[in-house]
Amino acid sequence: MGGFAAEKQVIREFYADLARCDDDDVTGVLERFYDANHVWRGYHPIHEQRGPRAVAESFWTPLRKALRHMQRREDVFMAGANEIDGFQSIWVVSMGHLMGLFDAAWLGIPPTSKMAFLRYCEFNKVEKGRITETAMFFDIPHLMMQAGLQPFPPQTAAHLVQPGPMTHDGVMHDPQAAEEGEKTLAAINAMISDLGQWNSGLSLEDELRRTWCEDMIWWGPAGIGATYTIERYARQHSGPFRASFNDRSKTKHICRLAEGQFGGFFGWPNFTATPSGGFMGMPATGRPGEFRVIDIYRREGDKLAENWIFIDLLHFWNQQGVDVLARMAQVPRT
Repeated sequence: MGGFAAEKQVIREFYADLARCDDDDVTGVLERFYDANHVWRGYHPIHEQRGPRAVAESFWTPLRKALRHMQRREDVFMAGANEIDGFQSIWVVSMGHLMGLFDAAWLGIPPTSKMAFLRYCEFNKVEKGRITETAMFFDIPHLMMQAGLQPFPPQTAAHLVQPGPMTHDGVMHDPQAAEEGEKTLAAINAMISDLGQWNSGLSLEDELRRTWCEDMIWWGPAGIGATYTIERYARQHSGPFRASFNDRSKTKHICRLAEGQFGGFFGWPNFTATPSGGFMGMPATGRPGEFRVIDIYRREGDKLAENWIFIDLLHFWNQQGVDVLARMAQVPRT
């Protein structure tokens, strides 16, 4: 693990050019930074796109026209070597909110003419000065809630415009000590090992205490919500989630990395599971569904303290026969 200065600089220049350009120039900016065969993975209904023009036309240009005067309000910026491919590739990660004036509809979500925040997390693979792959996940249901819509039944935990790390040190432009990143990756891997079992022989709370701080915060997506402390996390998300699914597959990731006291991963999908009833107030369907997830973590000592989660719930429920965006287009605003 190193400082990854060159890769970080590519992404910082990309973000700066994207912020400065006119809507008509978005494709040109992407063509300057993206490889011609670039692969972009995003949320339902955008999904996978290939090449700069497709990404501009399907995502960036429509979003910029909806969220005017957009700002990228960054809470985490880091880079690392990807454990999944034997630490061969370098990825740069940015997490925070895209904020703007919600002046035009996006994906059928009605505008409010007020400030709106779109939670995002973006992984960019940088090779020889070019961006060759991107995973960019967002919390579209939270944007819907800001527009007065209720895409899901009442959630088990709280949902907020989520803050960044309590320590305010997640934006890492400068190199971090390699051993700190190694500790963070080890903590994440230990948590993944426990999570993959669902049958550790311990109570859920005691299992979580192996890898989580007692006052951990799980910043979950809209529809589930955020929860604080091991006891409330077990009650408000982890316990209900485990009870609501059968046939959970093994976890698979495309990228997993860490730098300093932060780290994270994404999969496409991370795992599949079959709802047995109760998850997010929905009945059992008997249909396996994909969970596309990004997780970002902050480590404190040798355990995990904060976790920001992006789950493509629109994709999951679409696989269950529920088109949330189409349904919401027919519901009056509250």
